[in-house]
Amino acid sequence: MPTVKDVIVRKPSKEQEHKCKSWPIWRCEPSTFDWAYTQKETCLLLEGEVTVTDGNDSVTFGAGDMVEFPVDLECTWQVKKPVKKHYTFE
Repeated sequence: MPTVKDVIVRKPSKEQEHKCKSWPIWRCEPSTFDWAYTQKETCLLLEGEVTVTDGNDSVTFGAGDMVEFPVDLECTWQVKKPVKKHYTFE
């Protein structure tokens, strides 16, 4: 079972940023909710700040970060600042 240690956070290349612009946009106000990934998700945060925890560890990311979530990850999202992100599932 994956953990948040398997979440990849990095700065995207210019090519990756351009590709992300064709992906849908998701928005969320500050909140806390549980989430289970049934597919791999890749997203690019345009705005906001989030901490994701699996009960043992956590990872924080924000505007400008490209994030990959592995399939089968079960976690809790803590949206600290309103989020706007491009996303895609594989």
